[in-house]
Amino acid sequence: MIYTCYEMIRDCRAGRPEGWSYFLTQYVPVIRGLLAHYFPERAGDRALIERVLVKLRQPESNLFQSLDPAPERAFVADLRQHVLAAVEADCASAAPEVSIEIEVLGGALEPLTLTEKLAAWFETMRYGAADTGRMLRMSPETAQKIRARSADLIRGSVDAWRSTLLGDNGPLLGRAASALSTKDCLPAKGFFDVIDGRATWRGREEMERHVRGCWHCLDHYCRLLEVVDVLRDAQPLPAAEAAGYQRLLEIETPKRPFWKRS
Repeated sequence: MIYTCYEMIRDCRAGRPEGWSYFLTQYVPVIRGLLAHYFPERAGDRALIERVLVKLRQPESNLFQSLDPAPERAFVADLRQHVLAAVEADCASAAPEVSIEIEVLGGALEPLTLTEKLAAWFETMRYGAADTGRMLRMSPETAQKIRARSADLIRGSVDAWRSTLLGDNGPLLGRAASALSTKDCLPAKGFFDVIDGRATWRGREEMERHVRGCWHCLDHYCRLLEVVDVLRDAQPLPAAEAAGYQRLLEIETPKRPFWKRS
């Protein structure tokens, strides 16, 4: 039996146990992975995961309302935003000792190509050279050279600098980029057409021209590349663990006994 992300979103909107049970089975592991990466000091906090799930379950979270029924990768990119916001609301990250505004960062990195800007932005998402290289299909050595060049450009544009500047300012820069959306910004499908090799030469060129000058879309592009990487090795939650979260959220046992992700 095939149960799709489209059906999950529809059923979660309607409050059906099939949707919520599928969500817990497939995406609690994704949530754990996000916590392990972005909040490693809190990754083992089961109570935190429970509080995040309770928050996502509340109607005002809009997790299943903000998108039209969406393909899995676009949904997970939106889930990422909701999870990180929920954790920050639960306990805000400490303010960076040395800050940088996105306008200053944009000016410093203006000489870079789009690929180089993507590599630099992944540093704000706290990814090292090896992970960045894998997601951008380049060698870790190339990613490290780009990071070194971007560091030199930034260092020459700020009054205070430290080697962890981008990672320390990641949450603030991410929120700032999200707020810069315009009517010309691209939907997830436009990026996935490029990622999956479906875009025409002209379509890819137009996308790259826009993204190079748009921090909102550059951040979005990086998040979608991250999602592709995260989902590649994602494994469903064991049934016993899923049942525990079902009890937490007061979800009835669904009528469908088995699902296959599609």
